[in-house]
Amino acid sequence: MKRAACLLLLAVMARAQAPNPAARPDLDALIGAGQRWLEENVDTNVLRNLPELDEAKATQLLQRFQKELQEGEVLDLARLRGLAGMALPWMEQDEAMKPFAPWLRSRLDYLEASEELNRLVPESPRLPSGKPAPRRPAPTAQQQARVWTRLVANEPWPAAAKQYLPKVKPVFAAERVPVELAWLAEVESSFDPKAKSPAGATGLYQLMPDTAKAEGLSTFPFDQRKDPEKCAGAAARLLRRLHGRFRDWPLALAAYNAGEGRVQTLLTRHKATRFPEISRHLPAETQMYVPKVEAVILRREGKSLARL
Repeated sequence: MKRAACLLLLAVMARAQAPNPAARPDLDALIGAGQRWLEENVDTNVLRNLPELDEAKATQLLQRFQKELQEGEVLDLARLRGLAGMALPWMEQDEAMKPFAPWLRSRLDYLEASEELNRLVPESPRLPSGKPAPRRPAPTAQQQARVWTRLVANEPWPAAAKQYLPKVKPVFAAERVPVELAWLAEVESSFDPKAKSPAGATGLYQLMPDTAKAEGLSTFPFDQRKDPEKCAGAAARLLRRLHGRFRDWPLALAAYNAGEGRVQTLLTRHKATRFPEISRHLPAETQMYVPKVEAVILRREGKSLARL
């Protein structure tokens, strides 16, 4: 990344974190504040020589982002919005990083949703001086649903959807899975069959290598996950099996994203039968994934998950 782009990144982050956005500090102050924010929120190994960002450092940034999605809190994700938004255009221009750009692009609105949820979830009550305030609870499934419905309401169709939906919907139908679930590709990959995640998921439906092989796909010498129809078939088979186990589409989608073992463990531990009852205990990404999928299907097809 050229130095000018880095300075812009730091300036944007400083403005995003400034307590008074209307203030207009000089450039040195902006850069200093941005650098402090980055040092507090991003791995120091990533920050070293940031003006010379390369593929290795960009990969570390992506891994940090994915770690936050898996291990962080929903309300904390908002702090990554400026950094992720600035990294994306660079990644889209770098040949080695291009496959990761659709994965990041399709998750930027998780960060926007986090910002909105921060405004919905009340602050913890103040405690006597010297005692740390308790963490705010994770947003409820109902709060998430409201935010995602609003965020998706004005989203245009992904450009590639018109190319791939006619190919993948018949595959879902052939696997006896509601064709509306073909829209998972918007949430997973922005309908890019070459999309990759930092963890190794690939394709329209972001299948991990072991999952793909379990569903009959080969990853070598040609990675069949990059074939839209084969990837759709594997995703549909997995979804059918998960729905057969949980008898509920929100739970099946949670298992698709977080793993069926984790979902089953939470259902057993909390004596639960529905997604809202375990939502707060799932990874941040999964908490947001299920209501986002429902909002997308409602927007694109006019159906809720309960009507599939």
